[in-house]
Amino acid sequence: MKFQDIKKPEDRLELISQLSKGFLSRAQKLDEDGSFPFENISELKKAGYTSLTIPKKYGGEAISLFDFVRFQEYIARGDGPTALSIGWHMGIIKDLGEKNKWNEAIFQMLCEDVKKGALINNCASELQTGSPTRGGKPTTTAVWNDNHWVINGRKNFTTMSPVLDYFNVTATIAENDKVAYFLIPRSAKGVEIDETWDSVAMRGTASHDLVLHQVQIERDYLVEYIEPGKKAASGWLLHIPACYLGIAQAAASYAIDFAKSYSPNSMEGTISDLPNIQQKIGEIELELMRARHFLYSIANQWDQSGEDERNLMNPELGAVKLTVTNSAIKVVDLAMRIAGARSLSQKNPLQRYYRDVRAGLHNPPMDDMTISALAKRALK
Repeated sequence: MKFQDIKKPEDRLELISQLSKGFLSRAQKLDEDGSFPFENISELKKAGYTSLTIPKKYGGEAISLFDFVRFQEYIARGDGPTALSIGWHMGIIKDLGEKNKWNEAIFQMLCEDVKKGALINNCASELQTGSPTRGGKPTTTAVWNDNHWVINGRKNFTTMSPVLDYFNVTATIAENDKVAYFLIPRSAKGVEIDETWDSVAMRGTASHDLVLHQVQIERDYLVEYIEPGKKAASGWLLHIPACYLGIAQAAASYAIDFAKSYSPNSMEGTISDLPNIQQKIGEIELELMRARHFLYSIANQWDQSGEDERNLMNPELGAVKLTVTNSAIKVVDLAMRIAGARSLSQKNPLQRYYRDVRAGLHNPPMDDMTISALAKRALK
């Protein structure tokens, strides 16, 4: 069954739920091995999921931001690394379709390839510059030479690197010091992946280094000029908090099931009858409720807004990411307190959720930048 054959939103959610259950069954082994979830990504492709954000004029469905983040949350309930990985691809295609900044022929070509299963991710992070959201200029360079661009450099955090077909790379143009995105096909000579990813969190994202050595691309593959540190509001980045909300929900579900089934011989009934356990479960539900309402209300606001209104939403988008991610961390912590010391067992999924959910603190935008943006708006 493919998403394109299903019209009712609840039926689509059921399909993503079934896929997510399969992801959950593989998550422990993938995490232990530090392996990339090839099978999960393949199943999402076969189900037509990876093309749902393509604009309608190019044969896609242009699904709403509300549906996109909801699907992402459900994927993350099964496997966080799978959700975060595919979320970048889905969101980038959605963003490009909304903003129409690329040459139409190049974007249409990309969409046709995506319909055939191609995947893309942005590659902007570098060790020397830190987070690209802070405005550092790329040390990766682009030189115009003999009727083509020559790209040299190294990018880190190239999520989903084993299966990407296109790398959308930021580089500084040598002749004018401007910064731009360059679309680089994986097939281009000089493209290499250096397997450096050794994080204890989100191990399955395979966020290795992309190495570019004398990579030659066509003139039109300079797809967009940018100004580092100044980015228009991007609703698609809500896939990040959606991912961590999904992980938190998975932790909550595990802890509640555990509380309802665990009965030490020191008491009658299960620990779910204990007031201190009920207190923690109530706190979990409050955090999830608050995070979920905030996330989906802002996603719905984005869907209902015009371009001018969306351009003013950066503070709200940042606030959602900060709130949901920190709530997710609290939920996982509470879940571990319910399960006790066994939550630290390597065989227990809570220790994986604990490691994975912490990664959200280091996804953009950073908490300090969000707080600063909110303060500046209030002071105006």
